[in-house]
Amino acid sequence: MTITSPHLGSPSSEWTDARLLYALEEVVETELNRHLKVAKDWMPHEYVPWSDARNFPGIFEDGEAWDKEQSKVTELGRIALVVNLLTEDNLPSYHHEIASLFGRDGAWGTWVHRWTAEEGRHGIVMRDYLLASRAVDPDKLEAFRMQHMAEGFESDNRHSMLHSVAYVAFQELATRVSHRNTGHQSGDPVCDRMLARIATDENLHMVFYRNLLKAAFELAPDLTMQAVRDVIVNFRMPGHGMPGFERAAAQMAIGEVYNMRIHHDDVLQPVLRHLKVMDMGDLGPEGLQAQEELGMYMGGLDAEAAKFDAKLAARKARMAARAAG
Repeated sequence: MTITSPHLGSPSSEWTDARLLYALEEVVETELNRHLKVAKDWMPHEYVPWSDARNFPGIFEDGEAWDKEQSKVTELGRIALVVNLLTEDNLPSYHHEIASLFGRDGAWGTWVHRWTAEEGRHGIVMRDYLLASRAVDPDKLEAFRMQHMAEGFESDNRHSMLHSVAYVAFQELATRVSHRNTGHQSGDPVCDRMLARIATDENLHMVFYRNLLKAAFELAPDLTMQAVRDVIVNFRMPGHGMPGFERAAAQMAIGEVYNMRIHHDDVLQPVLRHLKVMDMGDLGPEGLQAQEELGMYMGGLDAEAAKFDAKLAARKARMAARAAG
């Protein structure tokens, strides 16, 4: 892929993924060193209620069949936990995607492997928690995992390193918010603490990519603005291909784990404000057009979120009246 920018050198200056990777290498090294200083190692096994665990049917004669009444996790928490874990399960595909885009050498490669190792903890601790606490049907969970991973994952942004950086800057924050809200809605303080620990990692990952995106704006503002516009307008969570995702996403939206209002207010806007994306000047015609289109999209999303808020409030009112009656 070849991309051009009027802001570097002559109007004929050309950017390729390789040139962008090289130009951002020093920033990656700086951000990697910062990340390693602030990130704290933690042990997944310390967040799992092992004393609640018991054998399942199978090779053990004393195996006890799963029943949802065995766990204190709410129905909404159970749904969101499965979505969140299946998203984490596709780590091999994610690693392949970013290793192919960012490479395995230098600071980029070191970051790719470090990020993968940290993300691996999330899948480990969530699965151990779910099985030990009997929060979900283990047979269905494994069937979903096999189906989801067998289908593989291909990023919508695999065509462009710059689009990929823009995407993960928002997606890491979206994942943090989803994990945190799932913990709040889970009904289990142990689950809440576990997901808060995961959310802390996701926030640090977001900061890494957000700072990298800031550097990209300074380097190639028009191209980066176009990438941000494309990513936001076409944004999909990485778990969109999993079994039953649409129904689960609808239930998570109603349950206020993740919905349009949360996406607009808690994911897109914080990153856009931090980077001052809508206030940027010194843009060429294509950058200005992308900025304008992004502003229009955000306005439309806010309006759609307001409609959703009204429907959700009406639903809550009906449920409250029903309960009172």
